[in-house]
Amino acid sequence: MNTAATASPWKQPAQVWAVAFACVVAFMGIGLVDPILPAIAESLQASPVETELLFTSYLLVTGLAMLVTSWISSRIGAKATLLIGLALIVVFALLCALSGSVDAVIGFRAGWGLGNALFISTALATIVGAASGGSSAAIVLYEAALGLGIAIGPLLGGLLGEQSWRGPFFGVVVLMAIAFVAVLVLVRGSSEKRVPVPFSAPFTALRRPALAVLAVAALFYNIGFFVLLAFSPFPLGFGAMGIGLTFFGWGVALAVTSVWVAPALMRRMPRTRIILLVLPLLAVDLIVAGLLVANPAALVVCIVIGGLLLGVMNTVLTEAVMEATDLPRSVASSSYSAVRFLGGAMAPPIAALLWHAFNATVPYLFAAAAVLIAALTVFLGRRVLAHIDDEPADVPAEDAAAILVGDAA
Repeated sequence: MNTAATASPWKQPAQVWAVAFACVVAFMGIGLVDPILPAIAESLQASPVETELLFTSYLLVTGLAMLVTSWISSRIGAKATLLIGLALIVVFALLCALSGSVDAVIGFRAGWGLGNALFISTALATIVGAASGGSSAAIVLYEAALGLGIAIGPLLGGLLGEQSWRGPFFGVVVLMAIAFVAVLVLVRGSSEKRVPVPFSAPFTALRRPALAVLAVAALFYNIGFFVLLAFSPFPLGFGAMGIGLTFFGWGVALAVTSVWVAPALMRRMPRTRIILLVLPLLAVDLIVAGLLVANPAALVVCIVIGGLLLGVMNTVLTEAVMEATDLPRSVASSSYSAVRFLGGAMAPPIAALLWHAFNATVPYLFAAAAVLIAALTVFLGRRVLAHIDDEPADVPAEDAAAILVGDAA
């Protein structure tokens, strides 16, 4: 029996818990802003389109930075990369909290995205390298941090947002400052020899047909993801706490299906079949959300159902990327994530523009159309993706590490 695989993931050195805590806070940033979007728009006299750019600047910079994070960390080391990422998040979250205009918040969210990319891309490798019980135990711990952060982010944003739209930003500053000190004091530098990653590696990776097909599909899929996440707070019409509770449910649903349901499905079905089943279901959910957008209770149900479907898609799509090429997993993941984030970056302001030009139904129909294009892309490219269905569903620990980083992104 492999004792490393069965060891408890909860008995870890202090440095592992320090990074895991920082991971929870970093993942909270995914949904933290959601509950305060309407409050920011009202307080700073910003239009919905301007407010949605808070997601665009963050996601665009995060995606572009993912192309160079492996190049940076392979030269300066994991601990230095973690600390730089955490420091950037602290600085730019504080600047967001102190801002007096929506343009300033948009710009500072971009800096936050850079810090997040540096931290997230390095955190799991640090946990895996320092964890007791082997890589499997480390990955379980990372999965727990991912799910906890995604679920708690909107809830904390709602609680703090009830006091002021600046509250969630100050909350991040405090928590990330604690994480910075913990990593600085508790995490030891790696003694392993660094192997520099070529700067061009993530760019040339997209020449591989299978990776290109999956990246394009992920771009359109992410449009659906971020219309649901970033646009829905406006038509819901709730206060910060109501929006926070709604997306807490969304986050829990996403975490459950990502960690437990998707792996179970992949043990029984080929990856491309799961993708081609779940994407149309997501499109239907988005269409129903659009048709029932005037009914808050129905929209909440659609958002939570969407979280269930998104959790499956995140894990299955990213694992497919890991098996699509013979490239190093970190290179494939960074290339895929960079293209995927373009969809996330463009979706929120486009959704707000469509809402302004037509009505609140049209953004969801736009999202559903994008998701169907993603499904069509996978269907048309199924021949170049055939080999990913021949791979075993239970991937090695180092592959799972890259999968989880992709999910977090």
